[in-house]
Amino acid sequence: MGEKAIKDKCGVFGIFGVDNPAEYTYLGLHNIQHRGQETCGIVTSSEEKKESKGKFKQYHGKGIVNDVFNEKILEKLNGRAAIGHVRYSTRGGSSLNNAQPIIVSTKNGVIAIAHNGQFANYKRLKRELIEKGSIFKTTSDTEIALHKFSKSNADSIKENIYEAFKDIKPSYSIVMLTKKELIGLRDSSGVRPLVIGYIEDKDAYVLASESVAFDIIGAKYIGEVKSGEIVIIDDNGLRREQLFNPGKQQRCIFECIYFSRPDSFVFSKDITISVARKEFGRQIYRECPVDADVIIPVPDSSIDAALGYSYESKIPFDWGFVRNHYIGRTFIQPTQTKRDVGVIKKFNPNKSIVDGKRVVVVDDSIVRASTLKKLIKLLRKFGAKDIHVAISCPPYKYSCYLGIDTSEKEKLIANEKSIEEIKNFIDADSLHYLSKQGMLDNKYLREGGFCTYCFDGEEVIKRE
Repeated sequence: MGEKAIKDKCGVFGIFGVDNPAEYTYLGLHNIQHRGQETCGIVTSSEEKKESKGKFKQYHGKGIVNDVFNEKILEKLNGRAAIGHVRYSTRGGSSLNNAQPIIVSTKNGVIAIAHNGQFANYKRLKRELIEKGSIFKTTSDTEIALHKFSKSNADSIKENIYEAFKDIKPSYSIVMLTKKELIGLRDSSGVRPLVIGYIEDKDAYVLASESVAFDIIGAKYIGEVKSGEIVIIDDNGLRREQLFNPGKQQRCIFECIYFSRPDSFVFSKDITISVARKEFGRQIYRECPVDADVIIPVPDSSIDAALGYSYESKIPFDWGFVRNHYIGRTFIQPTQTKRDVGVIKKFNPNKSIVDGKRVVVVDDSIVRASTLKKLIKLLRKFGAKDIHVAISCPPYKYSCYLGIDTSEKEKLIANEKSIEEIKNFIDADSLHYLSKQGMLDNKYLREGGFCTYCFDGEEVIKRE
């Protein structure tokens, strides 16, 4: 997404059964850093023993993992298990007070939790808890689950978690940590990803938002946590149980279009998501063929779609934009003026590639369109003859409420303008979107069960 008007989501990681869990967690978080850059944190635990009383240790900071943690900090976070989190603010502000994992002491024991997603009924649940006397430390919806966990009178950790989440609506993919267990939980609709890995030489299990977190630590990808499934990892190994009956599947299609790293296994048929994105690109050319000289992506998130478009059309792919990777993300700039300057600093047209050429610009989505408009202006300045735009998803019309921080729908250009009007606004010679059916028919994705609210406004999981 060239303009990055949608902020990256949160990412979670957990590991059990290694001597230096914080170091593994640091590395895992590094590989899912694209899912959040505002705050990050690690919590470790050690089981209570006669010779050494077990305890939790934690460290949180603002910014990216490499800047927040160093070797000295990681050495202090000793234990036998850990969970970590990279965050951006969907529900709750970006202050350090809202950083995760959150750790609390309850009548049911000390527990730490890290959450990817957003509860659809958080407003009602929080109101009810406050009316009953609950006091909230953060503005994050994740704290609701901890309050409900602390009120449970069940006899086991699994039953306590059931009591905590039975009334919570998706979306959530959760990792939790006690003194004895690492726990993973995914909502019954499977909105957000959660996967399992295994480090054979350590006999250690890992949980993460994406499988790329396993690659850096030498863990083998086992598969997804199923919708409504709880995974409990302790000294006896891994135990999987269906805690909630699966509901109507509502996997986030935007994980496949943009959010997840292309080398991750997310909602796909045992192939990395890059293959599915190439198919999006192939399909948009089948639907809307254009005669051109060169195909160029808006790097980096649309590279695979542009390659697919090139493969299908037989039009050469090339690097029409050179991206400066040392420039921060444009969406975090507080004003439109600063975002505009950031775009020009971040992307520079390659004149030798575009000068005098009929160009197809492939991007994964259009949100506000302000960035794409500026990129097209730059291409014309650098000599592009004709500029056609291909978008590898349908028009983005509705603001997500299940864990993606998008602009209000009034600021989403496809909610306010027709495709023709958007084409004129960005000053393109043509503009083509992938159809909704073409997107869902992708043969490399799991059949059916995707949330398409951001495109069609169909609210399957009702807000409360």
